[in-house]
Amino acid sequence: MFMRNRYLPPFAALVSLSTVAGCGVFSSGSSDDAKTIVVGTTSAPATLDPAASWDNSWELFRNVYQTLLNYSPNGSDPEPDAAEHCEFTDTSSTVYSCTLREGLKFSDGHPLDAQAVKYSFDRIKRINVNGGPAGLLGTLSRVQTKGDREIVFHLSQPDATFPLVLTTPAMSIVDPEEYSATAIRKDGRINGSGPYRLDSYQEGEKAELVRNDNYKGIADLQNNAVTIRYFSRSDEMVKALKDKEIAVVYRGLGASDTVDIEVNQRKEGLQLVENPTTEISYLVFNPKDPWSAKLAVRKAVAQVVDRPALVHYVYKDTVEPLYSMVPAGLTGHTTGFFDDFGDPSVPKARKLLRDAGITERVPLTLWYTSDRYGSTTKPAFEELKKQLESSGLFTITLKSRPWKTYVQGYQNGEYPVFGRGWFPDFHDADNFISPFVGKQNALGTPYDAPEITGKLLPQSRAESDRGAVGPQIEEAQQVFVNDARLVPLWQGKQYVAASEEIAGLEKVIDPATMMTMWELYWKTSW
Repeated sequence: MFMRNRYLPPFAALVSLSTVAGCGVFSSGSSDDAKTIVVGTTSAPATLDPAASWDNSWELFRNVYQTLLNYSPNGSDPEPDAAEHCEFTDTSSTVYSCTLREGLKFSDGHPLDAQAVKYSFDRIKRINVNGGPAGLLGTLSRVQTKGDREIVFHLSQPDATFPLVLTTPAMSIVDPEEYSATAIRKDGRINGSGPYRLDSYQEGEKAELVRNDNYKGIADLQNNAVTIRYFSRSDEMVKALKDKEIAVVYRGLGASDTVDIEVNQRKEGLQLVENPTTEISYLVFNPKDPWSAKLAVRKAVAQVVDRPALVHYVYKDTVEPLYSMVPAGLTGHTTGFFDDFGDPSVPKARKLLRDAGITERVPLTLWYTSDRYGSTTKPAFEELKKQLESSGLFTITLKSRPWKTYVQGYQNGEYPVFGRGWFPDFHDADNFISPFVGKQNALGTPYDAPEITGKLLPQSRAESDRGAVGPQIEEAQQVFVNDARLVPLWQGKQYVAASEEIAGLEKVIDPATMMTMWELYWKTSW
């Protein structure tokens, strides 16, 4: 059983690891500040334009663009970033106003004013990329400016989650002089106002970030430069860490790599920090496919999948079985898929199919991305294939693509069944319900769920006390169970591996599980 300090909060875990390794003084005030920190990840951006992205391209965006609201280290509530102040100005949560900091500029020196903010939001809705971030703005009716510094968001219905939406990198403010109002930018450049500016970019290879001297906001930079290297294979990334070619690894560590680093960290001069998150993995069924469109087929898959076996044999217990689209730790979490389906059962699955008149083996093609979620993804889907085929009820074909073309495929509705991971846009159960339903959702596959979109979400969003929305969230999850359009697999944790010379790891992961590169720094003595 993989038990790596799982009950310690991140800071305690870091202290315990650092104590074992032995260390000297921690400080960012040294000549080492000028030394670039190289971070490795398997999470390469699919785009550099916020208007096109509702995926892990946000990881880069968090560091080079700026949002009106953001999070302070270890904070869980939105705080002003580009904004100086934000608040609902009515009693029904339908009018939200923000006042910008004075003297804001983009990294290219152009002024950042209220008109630029309005432009950024308007272009997201106007461009309206399928599976893009416009789906997060379903309640936004219009954006108004008052002078150069005040922005007023008018919502079509009460939405207490709107301040949380404003923290997402999808709502990054872009320079109107550099970004078309009607088209996605594709020149490989970024003009933002975040803590760093993008100095150079090689798609699929690396992004070089340097301190943005024009930045005014919530981040307190502990370094002057970070280079992000993108890897397609976890083993190559881990080798680069052990060979001192990179100093930090985040996103994409394979299960075996994680266990190996845990066991050998002291000998190899490394540290491994566990960050509790609400990351989930799940299967999506495309209703346009003739087999996936059949409820009995979807429920039979849900009945056969053995999550504990997947978690133990493939993921080495570095993740936990998940029986709901809303992960544990959030208001309204249930175990609906276990409650309705129980333990894996071939006889129950066979009966579901026979009752629907399906007597032959069901042919299904399962798709996964080959380079996004780490090296464990392929063996995980091989395990799913083994489980489904050994039931005698399915014939499974596995196919994969690199993330950039994988995204295009599911947005175009090409895959009968496909795997996705979900890293929260913000820390609220709403974000594990609303992104997956409606005509405009993050999956690019319309999911008509009027009980959720027309009743349960509006009811929950009218409630400013987010701890009181459990009944609506629980009902929405039961709709997911009944439809079996989305089948949850596991809930994960985020592990950061780093050289023992790196500090700041206790603050580096924000509530949306993105790495805030500005918190990293070199230890001054060892």
